[in-house]
Amino acid sequence: MRIKNSPLTRSNSRSPIFLFTLSLLLLSLLFILFSLSSHSHSPFSDPYPNPDPTPKPETSFVTSLEHFLTQKSPRFPAVKDDTVAGTVSEDDVRRFDDVAFKKERERVYGDLYYPVNLPIRVYVYEMPRKFTYDLLWLFRNTYKETSNLTSNGSPVHRLIEQHSIDYWLWVDLIVPESERLLKNVVRVNRQEEADLFYIPFFTTISFFLMEKQQCKALYREALKWVTDQPAWKRSGGRDHILPVHHPWSFKSVRRYMKNAIWLLPDMDSTGNWYKPGQVSLEKDLILPYVPNVDFCDAKCVSESESKRSTLLFFRGRLKRNAGGKIRAKLVAELTGADHVDIEEGTAGEGGKAAAQNGMRRSIFCLSPAGDTPSSARLFDAIVSGCIPVIVSDELELPFEGILDYRKIALFVSSSDAIQPGWLLKFLKGVSPAQIREMRRNLVQYSRHFLYSSPAQPLGPEDLVWRMMAGKLVNIKLHTRRSQRAVGESRSICTCDCRRPNVTSILS
Repeated sequence: MRIKNSPLTRSNSRSPIFLFTLSLLLLSLLFILFSLSSHSHSPFSDPYPNPDPTPKPETSFVTSLEHFLTQKSPRFPAVKDDTVAGTVSEDDVRRFDDVAFKKERERVYGDLYYPVNLPIRVYVYEMPRKFTYDLLWLFRNTYKETSNLTSNGSPVHRLIEQHSIDYWLWVDLIVPESERLLKNVVRVNRQEEADLFYIPFFTTISFFLMEKQQCKALYREALKWVTDQPAWKRSGGRDHILPVHHPWSFKSVRRYMKNAIWLLPDMDSTGNWYKPGQVSLEKDLILPYVPNVDFCDAKCVSESESKRSTLLFFRGRLKRNAGGKIRAKLVAELTGADHVDIEEGTAGEGGKAAAQNGMRRSIFCLSPAGDTPSSARLFDAIVSGCIPVIVSDELELPFEGILDYRKIALFVSSSDAIQPGWLLKFLKGVSPAQIREMRRNLVQYSRHFLYSSPAQPLGPEDLVWRMMAGKLVNIKLHTRRSQRAVGESRSICTCDCRRPNVTSILS
Protein backbone atom coordinates (compact mmCIF):
# COMPACT_ATOMS: atom_id res chain seq x y z
CA MET A 1 0.00 0.00 0.00
CA ARG A 2 1.54 3.32 -1.21
CA ILE A 3 1.57 6.07 1.26
CA LYS A 4 1.01 9.57 -0.19
CA ASN A 5 3.56 12.23 0.79
CA SER A 6 2.07 14.82 2.99
CA PRO A 7 3.21 18.50 2.76
CA LEU A 8 5.31 17.92 5.82
CA THR A 9 7.14 14.93 4.34
CA ARG A 10 7.75 16.81 1.01
CA SER A 11 9.25 19.73 2.93
CA ASN A 12 11.48 17.39 4.93
CA SER A 13 12.72 15.69 1.75
CA ARG A 14 13.87 19.04 0.24
CA SER A 15 15.43 20.45 3.42
CA PRO A 16 19.00 19.10 2.91
CA ILE A 17 19.24 20.64 -0.60
CA PHE A 18 17.71 23.88 0.59
CA LEU A 19 20.07 24.13 3.57
CA PHE A 20 23.07 23.31 1.39
CA THR A 21 22.17 26.05 -1.14
CA LEU A 22 21.55 28.56 1.62
CA SER A 23 24.91 27.75 3.18
CA LEU A 24 26.69 28.34 -0.12
CA LEU A 25 25.01 31.71 -0.49
CA LEU A 26 25.97 32.73 3.04
CA LEU A 27 29.57 31.63 2.51
CA SER A 28 29.76 33.58 -0.74
CA LEU A 29 28.37 36.69 0.95
CA LEU A 30 30.89 36.40 3.80
CA PHE A 31 33.74 35.96 1.31
CA ILE A 32 32.72 39.08 -0.60
CA LEU A 33 32.42 41.15 2.59
CA PHE A 34 35.79 39.93 3.80
CA SER A 35 37.40 40.75 0.48
CA LEU A 36 36.00 44.27 0.44
CA SER A 37 37.11 44.83 4.03
CA SER A 38 40.64 43.61 3.38
CA HIS A 39 40.94 45.65 0.17
CA SER A 40 39.93 48.79 1.95
CA HIS A 41 42.77 48.42 4.44
CA SER A 42 45.59 46.96 2.40
CA PRO A 43 47.74 49.32 0.31
CA PHE A 44 48.45 46.46 -2.09
CA SER A 45 44.88 45.22 -2.42
CA ASP A 46 44.13 46.43 -5.98
CA PRO A 47 46.83 45.65 -8.54
CA TYR A 48 44.92 47.57 -11.24
CA PRO A 49 43.46 50.66 -9.58
CA ASN A 50 41.37 53.00 -11.64
CA PRO A 51 43.50 55.94 -12.77
CA ASP A 52 42.74 59.29 -11.20
CA PRO A 53 40.80 61.24 -13.84
CA THR A 54 42.33 64.47 -12.57
CA PRO A 55 45.92 63.71 -11.53
CA LYS A 56 47.64 66.35 -9.47
CA PRO A 57 49.70 68.53 -11.81
CA GLU A 58 53.47 68.64 -11.31
CA THR A 59 54.82 72.20 -11.39
CA SER A 60 58.48 71.53 -10.60
CA PHE A 61 60.59 71.48 -13.76
CA VAL A 62 63.24 69.22 -12.22
CA THR A 63 60.71 66.70 -10.89
CA SER A 64 58.65 66.69 -14.06
CA LEU A 65 61.73 66.28 -16.24
CA GLU A 66 62.99 63.35 -14.17
CA HIS A 67 59.63 61.59 -14.48
CA PHE A 68 59.39 62.33 -18.19
CA LEU A 69 62.88 61.05 -19.09
CA THR A 70 62.94 57.96 -16.92
CA GLN A 71 59.30 56.82 -16.93
CA LYS A 72 57.06 58.50 -19.49
CA SER A 73 59.03 58.97 -22.72
CA PRO A 74 60.34 55.37 -22.90
CA ARG A 75 56.69 54.23 -23.10
CA PHE A 76 55.72 56.59 -25.92
CA PRO A 77 54.66 54.80 -29.11
CA ALA A 78 56.70 55.49 -32.22
CA VAL A 79 55.34 58.47 -34.15
CA LYS A 80 54.86 58.05 -37.88
CA ASP A 81 55.07 61.52 -39.37
CA ASP A 82 56.43 62.99 -42.59
CA THR A 83 59.35 65.06 -41.33
CA VAL A 84 61.79 65.39 -44.23
CA ALA A 85 65.37 64.27 -43.66
CA GLY A 86 66.85 64.96 -47.11
CA THR A 87 67.01 67.72 -49.71
CA VAL A 88 63.76 69.35 -50.75
CA SER A 89 63.29 70.63 -54.30
CA GLU A 90 61.03 73.41 -55.54
CA ASP A 91 58.75 70.79 -57.06
CA ASP A 92 58.47 69.12 -53.64
CA VAL A 93 57.45 72.42 -52.08
CA ARG A 94 54.95 73.07 -54.87
CA ARG A 95 53.35 69.65 -54.43
CA PHE A 96 53.21 70.16 -50.67
CA ASP A 97 51.56 73.55 -51.16
CA ASP A 98 48.89 72.01 -53.42
CA VAL A 99 48.03 69.34 -50.85
CA ALA A 100 48.04 71.85 -47.98
CA PHE A 101 45.76 74.18 -49.95
CA LYS A 102 43.33 71.33 -50.59
CA LYS A 103 43.24 70.45 -46.87
CA GLU A 104 42.78 74.11 -45.96
CA ARG A 105 39.94 74.54 -48.47
CA GLU A 106 38.15 71.49 -47.08
CA ARG A 107 38.35 72.94 -43.60
CA VAL A 108 37.16 76.41 -44.67
CA TYR A 109 34.09 75.06 -46.46
CA GLY A 110 33.49 72.51 -43.74
CA ASP A 111 33.40 75.30 -41.16
CA LEU A 112 31.00 77.24 -43.40
CA TYR A 113 28.33 74.55 -43.36
CA TYR A 114 29.18 72.98 -40.00
CA PRO A 115 30.33 75.83 -37.77
CA VAL A 116 32.34 74.42 -34.87
CA ASN A 117 35.25 75.63 -32.79
CA LEU A 118 37.96 73.37 -34.10
CA PRO A 119 41.23 73.06 -32.19
CA ILE A 120 44.48 74.45 -33.55
CA ARG A 121 46.38 71.73 -35.39
CA VAL A 122 50.09 71.70 -34.56
CA TYR A 123 52.77 69.65 -36.28
CA VAL A 124 55.70 68.89 -33.96
CA TYR A 125 58.90 68.24 -35.84
CA GLU A 126 60.67 64.97 -35.05
CA MET A 127 64.09 66.58 -34.83
CA PRO A 128 67.24 64.49 -34.18
CA ARG A 129 67.83 63.70 -30.51
CA LYS A 130 70.80 66.07 -30.26
CA PHE A 131 68.33 68.97 -30.46
CA THR A 132 65.84 67.50 -27.97
CA TYR A 133 66.35 64.49 -25.67
CA ASP A 134 70.15 64.77 -25.51
CA LEU A 135 69.89 68.34 -24.21
CA LEU A 136 67.28 67.38 -21.61
CA TRP A 137 69.53 64.56 -20.41
CA LEU A 138 72.45 67.01 -20.30
CA PHE A 139 70.49 69.22 -17.93
CA ARG A 140 69.28 66.30 -15.85
CA ASN A 141 72.74 64.74 -15.48
CA THR A 142 74.48 67.98 -14.50
CA TYR A 143 71.81 69.55 -12.31
CA LYS A 144 73.01 68.16 -8.97
CA GLU A 145 76.74 68.10 -9.69
CA THR A 146 77.30 71.69 -10.72
CA SER A 147 77.16 75.11 -9.11
CA ASN A 148 78.03 77.10 -12.24
CA LEU A 149 77.14 80.77 -12.17
CA THR A 150 76.67 83.30 -14.95
CA SER A 151 78.84 86.41 -15.12
CA ASN A 152 76.34 88.27 -12.94
CA GLY A 153 76.22 85.56 -10.28
CA SER A 154 72.96 83.80 -11.19
CA PRO A 155 72.89 79.97 -10.96
CA VAL A 156 72.97 78.60 -14.51
CA HIS A 157 70.56 75.72 -13.96
CA ARG A 158 68.06 77.94 -12.16
CA LEU A 159 68.09 80.33 -15.14
CA ILE A 160 67.31 77.39 -17.40
CA GLU A 161 64.37 76.46 -15.15
CA GLN A 162 63.03 80.01 -15.29
CA HIS A 163 63.07 79.90 -19.09
CA SER A 164 61.92 76.28 -19.51
CA ILE A 165 58.76 77.18 -21.42
CA ASP A 166 60.05 75.11 -24.38
CA TYR A 167 59.95 71.97 -22.23
CA TRP A 168 56.42 72.49 -20.85
CA LEU A 169 54.87 73.19 -24.26
CA TRP A 170 56.67 70.33 -26.00
CA VAL A 171 55.86 67.71 -23.37
CA ASP A 172 52.18 68.58 -23.47
CA LEU A 173 52.08 68.30 -27.26
CA ILE A 174 53.85 64.94 -27.55
CA VAL A 175 52.21 62.89 -24.79
CA PRO A 176 49.45 60.52 -25.93
CA GLU A 177 46.20 62.34 -26.58
CA SER A 178 44.46 60.29 -23.88
CA GLU A 179 46.72 61.89 -21.25
CA ARG A 180 46.19 65.50 -22.36
CA LEU A 181 43.67 67.86 -20.75
CA LEU A 182 43.88 70.72 -23.27
CA LYS A 183 41.28 70.48 -26.01
CA ASN A 184 41.98 73.67 -27.98
CA VAL A 185 45.15 72.26 -29.58
CA VAL A 186 45.82 68.89 -31.19
CA ARG A 187 48.96 67.34 -32.63
CA VAL A 188 48.85 66.19 -36.26
CA ASN A 189 51.32 63.90 -38.00
CA ARG A 190 51.02 65.24 -41.54
CA GLN A 191 52.53 68.61 -42.39
CA GLU A 192 49.79 69.53 -44.87
CA GLU A 193 47.17 69.20 -42.09
CA ALA A 194 48.84 71.68 -39.72
CA ASP A 195 47.99 75.27 -38.89
CA LEU A 196 51.28 75.76 -37.04
CA PHE A 197 54.64 74.01 -36.76
CA TYR A 198 56.46 73.64 -33.44
CA ILE A 199 60.30 73.54 -33.44
CA PRO A 200 61.38 71.48 -30.38
CA PHE A 201 64.93 72.78 -29.97
CA PHE A 202 66.07 73.57 -26.41
CA THR A 203 67.99 76.73 -27.20
CA THR A 204 68.48 77.88 -23.60
CA ILE A 205 69.93 74.58 -22.36
CA SER A 206 72.36 74.43 -25.27
CA PHE A 207 73.46 78.03 -24.74
CA PHE A 208 74.27 77.63 -21.05
CA LEU A 209 75.54 74.05 -20.88
CA MET A 210 77.55 73.62 -24.09
CA GLU A 211 80.91 75.06 -25.09
CA LYS A 212 80.52 78.28 -27.07
CA GLN A 213 81.75 77.00 -30.45
CA GLN A 214 79.96 73.68 -30.03
CA CYS A 215 76.74 75.55 -29.28
CA LYS A 216 77.07 77.80 -32.33
CA ALA A 217 77.67 74.78 -34.54
CA LEU A 218 74.52 73.13 -33.15
CA TYR A 219 72.58 76.33 -33.82
CA ARG A 220 73.71 76.29 -37.45
CA GLU A 221 72.69 72.64 -37.78
CA ALA A 222 69.25 73.37 -36.34
CA LEU A 223 68.83 76.32 -38.69
CA LYS A 224 69.63 74.22 -41.75
CA TRP A 225 67.49 71.30 -40.59
CA VAL A 226 64.38 73.45 -40.05
CA THR A 227 64.75 75.66 -43.13
CA ASP A 228 65.09 72.54 -45.31
CA GLN A 229 61.55 71.43 -44.42
CA PRO A 230 58.93 71.95 -47.16
CA ALA A 231 56.55 73.65 -44.72
CA TRP A 232 59.22 76.23 -43.88
CA LYS A 233 59.97 76.86 -47.55
CA ARG A 234 56.29 77.25 -48.31
CA SER A 235 55.64 79.97 -45.72
CA GLY A 236 59.11 81.38 -45.13
CA GLY A 237 58.68 80.22 -41.53
CA ARG A 238 55.73 82.50 -40.76
CA ASP A 239 53.68 79.61 -39.34
CA HIS A 240 56.58 78.13 -37.33
CA ILE A 241 56.94 78.53 -33.56
CA LEU A 242 60.47 79.06 -32.23
CA PRO A 243 60.99 79.09 -28.44
CA VAL A 244 63.81 81.56 -27.69
CA HIS A 245 62.71 82.59 -24.23
CA HIS A 246 66.11 83.54 -22.86
CA PRO A 247 67.32 86.70 -24.66
CA TRP A 248 70.82 85.22 -25.16
CA SER A 249 69.62 81.94 -26.70
CA PHE A 250 69.93 81.23 -30.44
CA LYS A 251 71.32 84.75 -30.85
CA SER A 252 73.96 83.96 -33.48
CA VAL A 253 71.50 82.68 -36.11
CA ARG A 254 68.02 83.79 -35.13
CA ARG A 255 68.05 86.69 -37.60
CA TYR A 256 67.67 84.05 -40.32
CA MET A 257 64.46 82.88 -38.68
CA LYS A 258 62.96 86.27 -37.97
CA ASN A 259 59.72 85.49 -39.81
CA ALA A 260 58.90 82.72 -37.32
CA ILE A 261 56.71 83.21 -34.25
CA TRP A 262 59.15 83.73 -31.40
CA LEU A 263 58.20 82.84 -27.83
CA LEU A 264 59.81 85.61 -25.77
CA PRO A 265 60.05 86.98 -22.22
CA ASP A 266 59.56 90.55 -23.54
CA MET A 267 60.22 92.76 -26.57
CA ASP A 268 63.19 94.80 -25.26
CA SER A 269 62.90 97.93 -27.36
CA THR A 270 66.44 99.04 -26.34
CA GLY A 271 67.96 96.97 -29.15
CA ASN A 272 70.40 95.24 -26.82
CA TRP A 273 68.89 91.78 -27.33
CA TYR A 274 66.70 91.92 -30.44
CA LYS A 275 67.50 93.89 -33.56
CA PRO A 276 64.96 96.20 -35.26
CA GLY A 277 62.51 94.20 -37.35
CA GLN A 278 63.10 90.92 -35.51
CA VAL A 279 60.32 91.04 -32.91
CA SER A 280 56.83 92.52 -32.77
CA LEU A 281 53.59 92.04 -30.85
CA GLU A 282 51.83 91.25 -34.13
CA LYS A 283 54.12 88.32 -34.90
CA ASP A 284 55.50 87.04 -31.59
CA LEU A 285 54.18 85.95 -28.22
CA ILE A 286 55.24 86.97 -24.71
CA LEU A 287 55.32 84.10 -22.20
CA PRO A 288 55.74 84.31 -18.42
CA TYR A 289 58.86 83.10 -16.66
CA VAL A 290 58.57 79.94 -14.60
CA PRO A 291 58.12 81.13 -10.97
CA ASN A 292 61.04 80.63 -8.59
CA VAL A 293 58.85 80.34 -5.48
CA ASP A 294 56.06 78.01 -4.35
CA PHE A 295 52.46 78.83 -5.13
CA CYS A 296 50.55 80.48 -2.29
CA ASP A 297 46.96 79.28 -2.76
CA ALA A 298 43.75 80.82 -1.42
CA LYS A 299 44.23 79.30 2.05
CA CYS A 300 47.85 80.44 2.17
CA VAL A 301 46.95 83.99 1.12
CA SER A 302 44.16 84.14 3.71
CA GLU A 303 46.42 82.89 6.51
CA SER A 304 49.24 85.27 5.55
CA GLU A 305 47.05 88.36 5.36
CA SER A 306 47.50 89.31 9.01
CA LYS A 307 51.27 88.72 8.77
CA ARG A 308 51.88 91.14 5.90
CA SER A 309 53.47 93.89 7.93
CA THR A 310 56.00 95.01 5.28
CA LEU A 311 54.66 97.69 2.95
CA LEU A 312 57.11 97.13 0.08
CA PHE A 313 59.55 94.28 -0.59
CA PHE A 314 62.33 93.74 -3.10
CA ARG A 315 65.03 91.11 -3.29
CA GLY A 316 67.39 90.81 -6.27
CA ARG A 317 70.42 92.25 -7.97
CA LEU A 318 70.54 95.93 -7.11
CA LYS A 319 72.79 96.95 -10.02
CA ARG A 320 71.76 96.11 -13.57
CA ASN A 321 72.51 97.31 -17.07
CA ALA A 322 70.46 99.09 -19.73
CA GLY A 323 66.88 99.76 -18.54
CA GLY A 324 67.70 98.09 -15.21
CA LYS A 325 69.66 101.16 -14.06
CA ILE A 326 66.39 102.35 -12.57
CA ARG A 327 67.05 99.87 -9.74
CA ALA A 328 69.99 101.80 -8.35
CA LYS A 329 67.91 104.97 -8.27
CA LEU A 330 65.02 103.22 -6.54
CA VAL A 331 67.37 101.68 -3.97
CA ALA A 332 68.82 105.10 -3.18
CA GLU A 333 65.32 106.50 -2.74
CA LEU A 334 63.85 103.67 -0.65
CA THR A 335 66.72 102.46 1.54
CA GLY A 336 66.07 103.13 5.21
CA ALA A 337 62.36 103.90 4.83
CA ASP A 338 59.96 102.47 7.40
CA HIS A 339 58.23 99.21 6.49
CA VAL A 340 60.34 98.84 3.34
CA ASP A 341 62.61 95.81 2.85
CA ILE A 342 65.25 96.05 0.10
CA GLU A 343 67.68 93.11 -0.13
CA GLU A 344 70.58 92.18 -2.40
CA GLY A 345 70.23 88.58 -3.53
CA THR A 346 70.30 86.06 -6.36
CA ALA A 347 68.48 82.84 -7.18
CA GLY A 348 69.29 79.45 -5.65
CA GLU A 349 67.78 77.49 -2.77
CA GLY A 350 68.73 80.04 -0.13
CA GLY A 351 67.58 82.91 -2.32
CA LYS A 352 64.32 81.15 -3.08
CA ALA A 353 63.46 80.74 0.61
CA ALA A 354 64.37 84.35 1.40
CA ALA A 355 62.36 85.71 -1.53
CA GLN A 356 59.37 83.52 -0.72
CA ASN A 357 59.30 84.52 2.94
CA GLY A 358 59.73 88.19 2.07
CA MET A 359 56.93 88.21 -0.47
CA ARG A 360 54.50 86.38 1.81
CA ARG A 361 54.97 88.93 4.59
CA SER A 362 54.60 91.97 2.30
CA ILE A 363 51.67 93.87 0.85
CA PHE A 364 53.45 95.16 -2.24
CA CYS A 365 56.41 93.74 -4.18
CA LEU A 366 58.59 96.03 -6.26
CA SER A 367 59.10 94.82 -9.84
CA PRO A 368 61.56 97.11 -11.63
CA ALA A 369 63.15 96.49 -15.02
CA GLY A 370 66.25 94.33 -15.15
CA ASP A 371 68.72 94.08 -18.02
CA THR A 372 65.54 93.61 -20.05
CA PRO A 373 62.14 95.19 -19.28
CA SER A 374 60.86 91.98 -17.65
CA SER A 375 62.06 89.78 -14.82
CA ALA A 376 60.95 86.57 -13.12
CA ARG A 377 60.29 88.58 -9.96
CA LEU A 378 56.95 89.78 -11.31
CA PHE A 379 55.59 86.23 -11.55
CA ASP A 380 57.08 85.27 -8.19
CA ALA A 381 55.07 88.11 -6.65
CA ILE A 382 51.86 87.08 -8.42
CA VAL A 383 51.94 83.46 -7.17
CA SER A 384 52.91 84.72 -3.68
CA GLY A 385 49.82 86.92 -3.26
CA CYS A 386 52.01 90.06 -3.16
CA ILE A 387 50.68 92.94 -5.27
CA PRO A 388 53.32 93.83 -7.92
CA VAL A 389 54.40 97.45 -8.26
CA ILE A 390 55.74 97.56 -11.81
CA VAL A 391 58.37 100.20 -12.61
CA SER A 392 59.31 99.26 -16.17
CA ASP A 393 58.23 101.71 -18.84
CA GLU A 394 58.78 99.40 -21.84
CA LEU A 395 57.36 96.18 -20.37
CA GLU A 396 55.16 93.93 -22.48
CA LEU A 397 53.10 91.38 -20.55
CA PRO A 398 52.08 87.78 -21.30
CA PHE A 399 48.58 87.07 -22.63
CA GLU A 400 47.52 90.71 -22.32
CA GLY A 401 44.88 90.12 -24.98
CA ILE A 402 43.17 87.85 -22.43
CA LEU A 403 44.24 89.13 -19.00
CA ASP A 404 43.74 92.59 -17.47
CA TYR A 405 46.80 93.27 -15.33
CA ARG A 406 45.28 96.41 -13.81
CA LYS A 407 43.26 94.05 -11.60
CA ILE A 408 46.38 92.57 -9.97
CA ALA A 409 49.23 95.09 -10.31
CA LEU A 410 50.07 98.78 -9.94
CA PHE A 411 51.91 100.52 -12.79
CA VAL A 412 54.23 103.41 -11.99
CA SER A 413 56.35 105.41 -14.41
CA SER A 414 60.10 105.54 -13.74
CA SER A 415 60.10 109.33 -13.55
CA ASP A 416 57.44 109.31 -10.80
CA ALA A 417 58.95 106.40 -8.86
CA ILE A 418 62.33 108.11 -8.28
CA GLN A 419 60.84 111.38 -7.04
CA PRO A 420 61.59 111.83 -3.31
CA GLY A 421 58.75 110.39 -1.22
CA TRP A 422 56.43 109.90 -4.18
CA LEU A 423 56.27 106.08 -4.36
CA LEU A 424 55.67 105.46 -0.64
CA LYS A 425 53.00 108.14 -0.51
CA PHE A 426 51.31 106.54 -3.50
CA LEU A 427 51.33 103.06 -1.94
CA LYS A 428 50.06 104.29 1.43
CA GLY A 429 47.15 105.89 -0.43
CA VAL A 430 45.86 102.55 -1.74
CA SER A 431 42.76 101.68 0.29
CA PRO A 432 42.47 98.45 2.31
CA ALA A 433 39.43 97.50 0.23
CA GLN A 434 41.40 97.82 -3.00
CA ILE A 435 44.26 95.78 -1.53
CA ARG A 436 41.88 92.98 -0.53
CA GLU A 437 40.26 93.00 -3.96
CA MET A 438 43.60 92.85 -5.79
CA ARG A 439 44.80 90.06 -3.52
CA ARG A 440 41.68 88.02 -4.31
CA ASN A 441 42.35 88.60 -8.00
CA LEU A 442 45.95 87.42 -7.55
CA VAL A 443 44.71 84.07 -6.26
CA GLN A 444 42.46 83.73 -9.30
CA TYR A 445 45.11 84.88 -11.82
CA SER A 446 47.91 82.70 -10.44
CA ARG A 447 46.71 79.66 -12.38
CA HIS A 448 47.62 81.48 -15.62
CA PHE A 449 51.32 81.51 -14.65
CA LEU A 450 51.86 77.98 -13.31
CA TYR A 451 53.37 75.65 -15.90
CA SER A 452 52.56 72.04 -15.18
CA SER A 453 52.38 68.48 -16.41
CA PRO A 454 49.75 67.64 -17.37
CA ALA A 455 49.07 71.14 -18.68
CA GLN A 456 45.93 72.57 -17.10
CA PRO A 457 43.01 74.41 -18.70
CA LEU A 458 43.63 78.18 -18.37
CA GLY A 459 47.26 77.50 -17.47
CA PRO A 460 50.01 79.26 -19.46
CA GLU A 461 50.24 76.44 -22.01
CA ASP A 462 46.51 76.75 -22.66
CA LEU A 463 46.68 80.55 -23.01
CA VAL A 464 49.53 80.19 -25.52
CA TRP A 465 47.20 78.42 -27.93
CA ARG A 466 44.33 80.80 -27.24
CA MET A 467 46.63 83.66 -28.23
CA MET A 468 47.91 81.73 -31.24
CA ALA A 469 44.34 81.27 -32.47
CA GLY A 470 44.09 85.03 -32.75
CA LYS A 471 47.22 85.15 -34.92
CA LEU A 472 46.27 82.47 -37.44
CA VAL A 473 44.39 84.64 -39.96
CA ASN A 474 47.21 87.19 -40.03
CA ILE A 475 49.79 84.43 -40.44
CA LYS A 476 47.91 83.07 -43.46
CA LEU A 477 47.58 86.60 -44.85
CA HIS A 478 51.34 87.21 -44.83
CA THR A 479 52.08 83.69 -46.08
CA ARG A 480 49.79 83.96 -49.09
CA ARG A 481 50.88 87.49 -49.84
CA SER A 482 54.52 86.42 -49.90
CA GLN A 483 53.65 83.56 -52.28
CA ARG A 484 51.96 85.74 -54.90
CA ALA A 485 53.99 88.99 -54.57
CA VAL A 486 56.04 89.78 -57.70
CA GLY A 487 59.61 91.00 -57.57
CA GLU A 488 58.73 94.67 -58.12
CA SER A 489 56.04 94.83 -55.44
CA ARG A 490 56.64 97.13 -52.50
CA SER A 491 56.81 95.32 -49.18
CA ILE A 492 54.47 96.53 -46.45
CA CYS A 493 56.69 95.22 -43.64
CA THR A 494 60.10 96.81 -43.23
CA CYS A 495 61.39 93.50 -41.91
CA ASP A 496 60.92 92.02 -45.41
CA CYS A 497 62.84 94.68 -47.30
CA ARG A 498 66.23 92.99 -47.01
CA ARG A 499 66.14 89.24 -46.92
CA PRO A 500 69.25 87.65 -45.39
CA ASN A 501 70.94 84.87 -47.30
CA VAL A 502 70.57 81.77 -45.14
CA THR A 503 73.22 79.88 -47.07
CA SER A 504 75.86 82.39 -46.06
CA ILE A 505 75.62 81.42 -42.42
CA LEU A 506 75.68 77.72 -43.29
CA SER A 507 78.71 77.83 -45.58
